[in-house]
Amino acid sequence: MIVLGIESSCDETAAAIVRDGKICSNVIASQIEIHSPFGGVVPEIASRKHMEAIYPVIKQALSEADIIIKDVEGIAVTCGPGLIGSLLIGLSTAKSLAFALDIPFVGVNHLEGHIAAAFLSGKIPDIPFMALVVSGGHTSIYLVKNFDEYQLIGQTRDDAAGEAFDKAAKLLKLGYPGGVVIDRLARSGNPSAVSFPRAMRDSMDFSFSGLKTSLLTMVKKRGREFQNEELPDIVASYQEAIVDTLVEKTIKAAHENHIPQIVVCGGVAANSSLRERFARETALKQMELFIPPTILCTDNAAMIAARGEMMLKNGSRSGMDLNAVSRWPLS
Repeated sequence: MIVLGIESSCDETAAAIVRDGKICSNVIASQIEIHSPFGGVVPEIASRKHMEAIYPVIKQALSEADIIIKDVEGIAVTCGPGLIGSLLIGLSTAKSLAFALDIPFVGVNHLEGHIAAAFLSGKIPDIPFMALVVSGGHTSIYLVKNFDEYQLIGQTRDDAAGEAFDKAAKLLKLGYPGGVVIDRLARSGNPSAVSFPRAMRDSMDFSFSGLKTSLLTMVKKRGREFQNEELPDIVASYQEAIVDTLVEKTIKAAHENHIPQIVVCGGVAANSSLRERFARETALKQMELFIPPTILCTDNAAMIAARGEMMLKNGSRSGMDLNAVSRWPLS
């Protein structure tokens, strides 16, 4: 089945063609340069940029897959969770194309899409498996018993891990997106230089607000900006606190539920330190680890098309009355 995937939940406009579980094209138009001066995504600007980019991105995806629009047999589109204005651009486009081509379309949960990304490259996990979905807006651990059957094991009580990275980078005036900047800068730092807190160690839930407050307190006590040579140690230690927490809780969840397979997905899964730590710790525990390639960790349409193809083949269809939703928990 040839499926067109459309993703516009935040600030990436993306389209992809997936055929029988294989990626034929995966095109992403980023808005990073546009939002960088604001230190974060401005929803109104994001929506307008999606309107400008959506059709060129789809045309490029079709071209790279060497097909025409009439070859598409189904459409999968993100309809939540995310920014409502941004989601509506992709959803409206999907509905229009589905109607004009007289083909089915399905609305896909963005978080399910991230999990489905693990099925797009190389060896794939067997169900059931433990999944850590970690991004700018989400930090949750799920026991995936099947697609459409998720058990929430733990989630953040406040900030998501990606949000904690972005806020730290803004506080230290490092630039945007914070996770990418911190990951790069931390490689030359000492992760043991500063003792940052690890919250809720006796719980499967997460909390990163105390970590953020600890950094803010350090900055206020300092009374002036940190020197360039000091920053690598600070961000490496800050990053280490986040990585420690994510790895420790996910492996604990897998162990306690007797699940030997772990999937790590979402934008923060592109972090090099997180990937290295998970690889090391799962090997020691004799667990199997599945982390998508970096390009499939950040928001993309291939993951939406992959999940959509599964749904379409199982007979799922969405109606023209389908609406976008800002919140859509998997469980």
